[in-house]
Amino acid sequence: MSGINTNSKSGRNDIAIIQSCLSCGETSARRLSESLMSRNYAHRDIIAHMGDPSTHLFLVAEGAVVAELFGIDGQQAQLTRHGPGEVFGAYPEESTFRSAFSANGATRLLAVPTTKLAELVSSDVELAAGIANLMARQLDLLLDRMAARIGLSATGRFYRALLQLADGNGTIRPAPVLAAMAVSVHTTRETASRALAVLFRRGIVERQEDALKIVSRRMLEELIV
Repeated sequence: MSGINTNSKSGRNDIAIIQSCLSCGETSARRLSESLMSRNYAHRDIIAHMGDPSTHLFLVAEGAVVAELFGIDGQQAQLTRHGPGEVFGAYPEESTFRSAFSANGATRLLAVPTTKLAELVSSDVELAAGIANLMARQLDLLLDRMAARIGLSATGRFYRALLQLADGNGTIRPAPVLAAMAVSVHTTRETASRALAVLFRRGIVERQEDALKIVSRRMLEELIV
């Protein structure tokens, strides 16, 4: 696997992403970048199937990745969603994927072989601390999401998911597929459709050509109950 071209603009950006996510210096970030490969996926592209060998750790640079599986009743359920700055895959040892993973929107991942990352971490204190802190933060975030899934109403879970999908400007592109969103928050498509209609009617969200735009983040946050 060839490393990222650090002379290019995207390569320099990736080093900055590594520094930000791992809170490490440029030297450590460059060491890691030499073993990274940038991978691009279109919306709903399959990244891995359940049971596939898991030999890399992936850092989400852009977009998002969802982990999904089918229950004993044949219904597809979303286990979790990884956004920018989050990781998934195998570490500290290679393993197998316990669920399917697919891209949510246009997604770019930075992939490093698990064995190489373990080798780097064993010899670089900054990378070791950065990986440990990143995974600790992600575990805390996962527990927050689980608590919200249990404690919120179906409508509240849907509104919270909308906020999580939006970028810094409140734009969700591409516009989400209601059926898929409903599955991800464990509700019905009809409930999700009614919840979204309320937002349109109150002017909290507006529809654009290929996206949704959150006009008032504060008003949407107030509906998350």
